[in-house]
Amino acid sequence: MKMIGMRYITLLVFLGSVNFGFSQYATQISLWPGEVPGEETPKAKPVVQIDQKGVIERLLVVTNPMLEVYQPPKPNGSAILIFPGGGYNRLAIKKEGYEIAEWLSKLGYTAFVLQYRVPDKQEGALMDAQRAIRIVRSKAKAYNINPDKIGVLGFSAGGSLAARAATRYEDQTYPLVDEMDSLSSKPNFSVLIYPAYLDRGENNSITPELKVTEETAPMFLFVAADDTHANSSLVMTQELRAKNVLVELHVVPQGQHGYGMRKGNPAAETWPTLAESWLKKYIIN
Repeated sequence: MKMIGMRYITLLVFLGSVNFGFSQYATQISLWPGEVPGEETPKAKPVVQIDQKGVIERLLVVTNPMLEVYQPPKPNGSAILIFPGGGYNRLAIKKEGYEIAEWLSKLGYTAFVLQYRVPDKQEGALMDAQRAIRIVRSKAKAYNINPDKIGVLGFSAGGSLAARAATRYEDQTYPLVDEMDSLSSKPNFSVLIYPAYLDRGENNSITPELKVTEETAPMFLFVAADDTHANSSLVMTQELRAKNVLVELHVVPQGQHGYGMRKGNPAAETWPTLAESWLKKYIIN
């Protein structure tokens, strides 16, 4: 039902039966062949929110996690899993998922957009992230990927999820499903764009579940100083520095939060170039 004065129309839609603006290059991989671990709700198509042009903007409910694959015209041998934000209550799947995947694929990265469980299923989301990394690693040969060059890129709550995946890869969060679960879920690098919820420790220190060690993979962080979640990037950088982990942090004066890479916002127009340069210097080469 359309609400007068509202920008979005919320509808129940079966994804795959209707085209709402997905990239023609994307294919889907279901994470869990049987029951979804820790999930009480039966598998179903996501509940989506679309704009007035009929394009999917957000996923409001996800019970059957998926990877959507964007294969580049000229693969560079690296893969990046994208974790959209949305406060763990929804997924900003277009702005912080599909648009990012299309950009990365043009740069040569095989991009995977993760539909992780929402709303309010943080533990399930980590299971999904770990399983997704293992699936991508298992399919490295098929996608012409170096299994040692698989990273994660997250925005806001997706940045939180990326940080959790980057620091909790030794935790077995779900029962083994198949041979893919014998592979490592450790990302080889992480890119966190305006991450949230990393400073929930005492006196706004690092969130206790984040286990930063000398073995944590290299990390790139970007945030605007006027972002209410800016401290998350600062405390994570401090922890990484203390453990001598390769880290690069950029703080720009303005931009606030939740801008993706859309033009018109100074932060959104800045981070992609910086991240691209960092990836070329430390990951591809």
